[in-house]
Amino acid sequence: MSQTAEPAVTRAKEVLARHGLRARKGLGQHFLVDGRVLGRIVAAADLTPDDTVIEVGPGLGVLTQELVRRAGRVIAIEADGAMVTALGDLAARSPNLTLVHADVMRVDPASLLPAPGAGQSAAYKVVANIPYYITSAVLRHFLEASPRPAAMVVMVQKEVGKTIVAGPGDLSLLAVSVQFYGRPSIVARVPARSFYPPPKVDSVILRVDVYDRPPVDVPGAGAFFDTVRAGFSAPRKQLRNSLAQGLGVGTGEAAGLLQRAGIDPTRRAETLSLEEWGRLCREREGLET
Repeated sequence: MSQTAEPAVTRAKEVLARHGLRARKGLGQHFLVDGRVLGRIVAAADLTPDDTVIEVGPGLGVLTQELVRRAGRVIAIEADGAMVTALGDLAARSPNLTLVHADVMRVDPASLLPAPGAGQSAAYKVVANIPYYITSAVLRHFLEASPRPAAMVVMVQKEVGKTIVAGPGDLSLLAVSVQFYGRPSIVARVPARSFYPPPKVDSVILRVDVYDRPPVDVPGAGAFFDTVRAGFSAPRKQLRNSLAQGLGVGTGEAAGLLQRAGIDPTRRAETLSLEEWGRLCREREGLET
C-alpha cells in the first residue's frame, strides 16, 4: 500500500467505526483512499463554479468534499441510509451539497435539475466511483436520460473500461451502447490498493464526453439498438446467423439485409463500426416500412 493511502485507510476505518458502519459487499462499497487518484478524478472532470455535478454512491464523502469545493452544486445520490447519515456533517457545512437517499436507478436525473424555462441551466456532469456491479446499468441510465450529462467521469473495473473504449474488431454491445452517445477515453489506471477494502481487480478512471447528437444517422435510438442487440444475440456466429436469430427471420433474409447495407454476411458483430451498424439499421427500417 502506498504511503499516500495508509493515513486515508486509517481515517476511513475511524469514520466507519464512529458511525458503527462497515463496507457492505452487497452494495459494492469500496472507499477511495488514494489522494493521487482522487486528484486525477477531479482534474478529469474539469469542474468550474458554474457546474452542477451528480455523484453516485458518495460513501464516506472523500470525493464529495472535493466536488463541493470546485462545483457550484453537487447532488450526491446514496442508496445506503447509514452512509447518508454519516454524510450529514459534510452536508451541514456545504450549502451547495444536496444528499439524496435513493437507488440511482429509480431517480430520473431531470427531477434533480431545474425545470425547463426556470431560468437556470439544466446542464450537468456525472462524477462517481460507481459500484462495479451496476456499472453498465448506471452508464445507460444517464446516457439514455433526458437531459443527458455533458460528461461522465467514473471509476470502473479495468477490463470493463478497456471493453468500453475498444474499436471495431473488439466491439461489444456495451461499447456500442456507450459510443453511440459519447466518446469514451481512459484517463488513468487505478490499482486495487487505492481502495478500502481493496477490490479483487484493478480499476480505471473513464471519461465519456457526451455528444449533442449521435455520431451516426439513424431513425432513432430504439431502432438502432434493436438492430445492434439482434446482431449481438449470438456474437460467436457469423453475422447472418446471429442477426437471423435476433430478428427471428431466415438466414437468407438476414444475409440479404446485410448485403444491401454493404456488409459481408460472414463477418461477426464485433467487427462492425458504428457507421456500419447505422447503415444496417437504416436498411432494416427501410425494409420494414
